Amino acid sequence: MSGRILIIGACGQIGTELTLKLREIYGEDKVIASDIREGAEELMQSGTFIKADAKNKEQLENIIRENQIKDVYLMAAMLSATAEKAPMQAWDLNMNSLFHVLNFAKEGLINKIFWPSSIAVFGPSTPKDATPQTTVMEPTTVYGISKLTGERWCEYYYNKFGVDVRSIRYPGIISYKTLPGGGTTDYAIDIFHEAVKTRKYTSFLAKDAALPMMFMDDAIKATIEIMQAPEENIHIRSSYNLAAISFTPEILAGEIKKHFSDFEINYDPDFRQKIAESWPSSIDDSAARKDWGWQHDYDLEKMTDIMIEGVEHRLQEKA
Repeated sequence: MSGRILIIGACGQIGTELTLKLREIYGEDKVIASDIREGAEELMQSGTFIKADAKNKEQLENIIRENQIKDVYLMAAMLSATAEKAPMQAWDLNMNSLFHVLNFAKEGLINKIFWPSSIAVFGPSTPKDATPQTTVMEPTTVYGISKLTGERWCEYYYNKFGVDVRSIRYPGIISYKTLPGGGTTDYAIDIFHEAVKTRKYTSFLAKDAALPMMFMDDAIKATIEIMQAPEENIHIRSSYNLAAISFTPEILAGEIKKHFSDFEINYDPDFRQKIAESWPSSIDDSAARKDWGWQHDYDLEKMTDIMIEGVEHRLQEKA
């Protein structure tokens, strides 16, 4: 590839593992990581890191020019539960960072953009089962509103200015390598840590709250594959539905009990339950599978095995 890659928000839950994978594929000198704060030791030691504020257009432009950046992955965002506590800050970060990058591409400064959307774009009026690619979208959270607005702007910039922007609607992402970032689906990460440490967990979602989920390795794979796909294969410029597995806290707890028979789960739903109720329980991602060959690799059983092994290993390292 010509030019370098810049990951904005490289220290976040997805950004960390995405940065490491891109460096593995393209070489550490080709991938520049940036965030408003430093991240995990593994990330910081793997290549160049530049401290930057995603809302600061001048700062980002200087990084892009000085490092010959041609592809940008804009991973900086304030997630659902956190955004509800700070709506204006979330809107500022989630929207202005996107406008900066879209305008860089419009001006010919960069060639290609990846910007993640989310299942948060859907709302209570959206069909919950096998949610279609194109459907009613009435989000009820600040995060969802910002992501739906971003989708419309992405498509607008493609249609109006030919900006090559690509996007997927992430479901809940599960990983043992990075801590949760304030999302409604983060119970599915917390539960593994508590299962390994204490054999007990109190879920902030109801036992039957079914949500679309995905193991981190599949999310990283999808992100890279859509960016590597030929431009003529990308037919949706708002954002693609993306799916792998769907489950409830009760189903996940049952899978964990196969490893720890004494594991106990309790349910104490909080404000995040209302958010979960407004989201789909399963996703139809046939467009992504048809257009650019998306396929997931991890089912619930395989993901659970890896998560428990990974959390145990991390705790042993800290001991």
